[in-house]
Amino acid sequence: MEKGPLGRRRGRGARERILSASQQLFRDQGINRTGMDQLCAVAQVSKRTAYQHFTSKDELVAEYLRRFDPDVMPGVFDRTDLTPRERLLAAFEIPASTPLCPYLAAAVELHDPQHPASQYARDYKTTIAARLTETAREAGATNPEQLGEQLALLIDGASARTRVLNSESFPTAAAIAAVLIDNAIPASSPRQPSDDRGTTGSAPVPVGGQ
Repeated sequence: MEKGPLGRRRGRGARERILSASQQLFRDQGINRTGMDQLCAVAQVSKRTAYQHFTSKDELVAEYLRRFDPDVMPGVFDRTDLTPRERLLAAFEIPASTPLCPYLAAAVELHDPQHPASQYARDYKTTIAARLTETAREAGATNPEQLGEQLALLIDGASARTRVLNSESFPTAAAIAAVLIDNAIPASSPRQPSDDRGTTGSAPVPVGGQ
């Protein structure tokens, strides 16, 4: 069996090493600044092996994005222990250790709207808005499409601001989201049952991730 650059034998683990290296390098230094030579060295594979798994760097970048969140925030939208309103707020619970929106970063870096990664980023962002809209509808929002788009825009704005300023913006975004959600959901909504005191539903879950 042929050996890679550092003498490590190549095999079925090569694809995973390439993807792991891409996640590290693309996150830390960006897509455009990461060349295939450097990526192969970190992954401990030859360029020939890399191109056997990915026909181009473009294909690798697209797969790198797919790996981040293939099921579109299941830890938020698929939770059955939260009310729909709580799930909307939970979308803003972004841990500080989470890489800041690779989809936005890729779209900005690549410039090409036809690049497969740019197309995937658009699809992902469209799906996020759709899932927010669906959850807003479950929560009884009078205009769930509008609320879904507002919350999607708020998430992207908080992510971009956090990346630029290197400071946590999601707690503020979560507070704004709570106001938008409360204004969009009628107090008498049948999907937000009242308690004995006549107040609506569950108390909001903690937001901000920290």
